[in-house]
Amino acid sequence: MPARKSTSGDTDLPSTLERSSKKAQETWLATHDAAVEQYGEGERAHRTACASLKHSFEKVGDHWEEKAEKGPSDAQAARRGAEARAHLDDGDSAGGVNANASKAHLLDVARRLEVRGRTRMTKDELVEAIQKANDRATAAARARES
Repeated sequence: MPARKSTSGDTDLPSTLERSSKKAQETWLATHDAAVEQYGEGERAHRTACASLKHSFEKVGDHWEEKAEKGPSDAQAARRGAEARAHLDDGDSAGGVNANASKAHLLDVARRLEVRGRTRMTKDELVEAIQKANDRATAAARARES
C-alpha cells in the first residue's frame, strides 16, 4: 500500500501501517490528527495514535491485523492519564503484541510467524518471542523497500 498523509498533510504513516488494512491506517491517522490538534506535532501525538491503534489492532509480523475483541493489549495500554505517563519506560508495553489474548491465540500467531519452540513456551515467553519475530519481519520488510 502506498504511504498516506494525514489531513494536516505532513505526517507519513509508519511503515508497518503502510502494509496494513485501510481501517488500521484510518484509525491511526484520525487519532494522530486529533492528537496533533490537542498536543501539537511530536512524540505525544504519535504515542496517542499508537495507543489507539493497539486498542483495536495487533502487530503480526510486519503489519497490523484487527483483533477479535477490542481492548487494551498489555499492561501499559490499560493505564490512563498520569499513571500511563509515569510508566512509559518500565517495559510493560508488549510492542503491539496482544498480550491479553489467550495462549491459544498467541500460539497461533507464533505458528504463523514460525517461532521455534513455541509449544513449550509460557504465555509471557510467547509474547516476547512474537515481539522479536515482529521486529525481524519489520526490519526485513524495510530492507526490501529500500
